[in-house]
Amino acid sequence: MAAHRFLNPEGLGPPVGFSHVAGQTAHQADGSLVGTTLTEQFGAAAANVVAALAAAGASPGDVVSLQIFTTDVDAYRTQSKGIGAAYRDAFGPHYPPMALFGVTRLFDPEALVELVATAVIPDPEP
Repeated sequence: MAAHRFLNPEGLGPPVGFSHVAGQTAHQADGSLVGTTLTEQFGAAAANVVAALAAAGASPGDVVSLQIFTTDVDAYRTQSKGIGAAYRDAFGPHYPPMALFGVTRLFDPEALVELVATAVIPDPEP
């Protein structure tokens, strides 16, 4: 059995007190937060998840669970069509079990959404 690896891929901001395989917000490598709407931030956070997956040798199809944390469930419901399009842009037609959680706030008070993905990476073919 392989040991667990914690990865911090290039292109994502420097981790301080976390690993990039944990939750992803819309933060960029320079620390800036992309977007002012939930849809924009969801799309950027999803792209960050895909980058973290790629660094681990995984793809969106390897995601077995997705937890979505938002500070505004009403906005999530209102913007669901745009969020769905942003989801498909990043993950394609792969829909693992998902849960949406309304939270009071995230670590960055300007962040509206954080995605926590769990992936199972298949062993390479012998």
